[in-house]
Amino acid sequence: MSSNVGLTTPRGSGTSGYVQRNLSHLKPRDNIAPYPKDFSALKHRQRQPDREILEHDRRREIEVKVFELRDRLEDEEVDEDDIEDQCTALRAKLTTEQKSTANSTNARGLKPHQVHELAAAKIEESEKLRKALGIREDYEEGSHWKRQEDRLKDTKLHKGKEEEE
Repeated sequence: MSSNVGLTTPRGSGTSGYVQRNLSHLKPRDNIAPYPKDFSALKHRQRQPDREILEHDRRREIEVKVFELRDRLEDEEVDEDDIEDQCTALRAKLTTEQKSTANSTNARGLKPHQVHELAAAKIEESEKLRKALGIREDYEEGSHWKRQEDRLKDTKLHKGKEEEE
């Protein structure tokens, strides 16, 4: 027994005297508001992809293919100058291909750990949907209700002024 916890002696209690903490005990929470008062914090913000990480991944993809070619050519015992020429040519070819297809991002081929690529694909998808539905770029969610409230206030003010006259 330690620090005056539990039984002084387990004798006659039908237990071993081993003391465990109560895992089902819920500690009281701080008295904070359950919901934030700032509604702008609740507004959805699109996660922006990091351009440097995207560029790094594109370059890495090219270098992996170049390294595979180099490894295969070294196994075939090709001359070092020829290997260097072929690797440079492949690198240039892949770079031009990637620049021509850089604008299209397919989210289906991406893995969950490719967060920045997924974010870029999501932004592109949202932009296509916005254009397809004809939504303005400066559209703010809930702005319809704000305009409706403003109209109601204006009509009440006009009615109040007419009654005063």
